Amino acid sequence: MINNIAVLTSGGDAPGMNAAIRAVVRCGIAQGWRVFGIRNGYQGLINGRIETMGTRDVGGIMQQGGTILGSARSEEFLTEDGRTQAIRNLNQLDIDALVVIGGNGSQAGACELYKMGFPVVGVASTIDNDLVGSDITIGVDTALNVALEAIDRLKVTASSHQRAFILEVMGRNCGYLALAAGVAGGAEAITLPEIKTDPEEIAEELRLAYEHGKNHAIVVAAEGAYYNAAKLTEYFTEHRERLGFSVRSTILGHVQRGGEPGASDRILASRLGCGAVQAIARKEFGVLTGMIKNEVTTTPYEEVVGKVKQLDENLINLQRLLD
Repeated sequence: MINNIAVLTSGGDAPGMNAAIRAVVRCGIAQGWRVFGIRNGYQGLINGRIETMGTRDVGGIMQQGGTILGSARSEEFLTEDGRTQAIRNLNQLDIDALVVIGGNGSQAGACELYKMGFPVVGVASTIDNDLVGSDITIGVDTALNVALEAIDRLKVTASSHQRAFILEVMGRNCGYLALAAGVAGGAEAITLPEIKTDPEEIAEELRLAYEHGKNHAIVVAAEGAYYNAAKLTEYFTEHRERLGFSVRSTILGHVQRGGEPGASDRILASRLGCGAVQAIARKEFGVLTGMIKNEVTTTPYEEVVGKVKQLDENLINLQRLLD
């Protein structure tokens, strides 16, 4: 029988995490359960930073970026002793199940707790959109719109000075953000971790843009691509005289993770948070709650952890047609 559950956020913050916390708390209370919030992720769990949360504790947080519970790296949690202490703290408060809101690393940690016998349900939350088990993850849409706004703004300056700009976006080893931002922003070229890039081909794309009458050119580079903004800029600078043009680069970095979540992320987070509570009610543990074909689904951790999510080939082909 479920009486008490807990929720934590872990890993990189993502716009919409607070909406997911709110959903877990309020849907859990609607089930008649007591809900606990864990401060500062797995490290807070080890340190016993666990407190009860009521409906008013999560009032007014939906529109806030980041996570009110906080997040922190925990080397201690990587050890069996650390995880044992985490479970001990949960058991001392008679917590029956744990909801982990986060990305790949966070869900890998949740899977380890599950293997040690503690009931866990994950919620897919990362701007990288690299989790198997969810078509889209919490934070992606907001981060994508930040990148798109940056592209639109850079085009104004690029047009004014007849220049080429490189915009680097986050995503670690997944190129989804770069690909989607490039398609939505009309970039002339995109570099991705998943696809080998020839800088000479990019240079040719930029030359063709000017030959076709464009007075600007945009390259979107994924941070995890071999030719990220730094390496592309270095290459074009080294070969400037031969290529006949130079580039300017902008790195968005953590700007993409801040700010208020958009409507899509608030709705997604609310659906996934409640979906995690419903999975607990069904006593379905060791799963990731995600969104597949616009339906809230659960995927076993063995199909999620350590797996690599592939880019949509249709989106890749669309970019090639449109560039």
